[in-house]
Amino acid sequence: MPKLIRLYITQVFIGFGLSAIFVGLLLWANVANLAHLVSTSDMGWLAVLMLFMFNGLVFAGVQFAIMIMRMEQPRTPPSGGKRIRIGTQPVVARAVAKRRDRHDRWGA
Repeated sequence: MPKLIRLYITQVFIGFGLSAIFVGLLLWANVANLAHLVSTSDMGWLAVLMLFMFNGLVFAGVQFAIMIMRMEQPRTPPSGGKRIRIGTQPVVARAVAKRRDRHDRWGA
């Protein structure tokens, strides 16, 4: 299996693990009376499943993005070209505008 695919699958498992912990903490702390709503509803399991899945998608994406951004190569100084400034002398540019009547709204 290619290294990038293995890395992605690993990060997805970590993201869904974090999602399980997050949803468990939400229910344990009873945030917004969520544990009561889930336990008293006949479709509460679906709400918990959706909460787990959607948070898992978000956490997995963020986890993978963080891992990819941390894979930066060590910085090396630039090796090509010379840094020569071109056009270092200021140029005067004049702008002339035609005066319009007060009632002439569209400039015609």
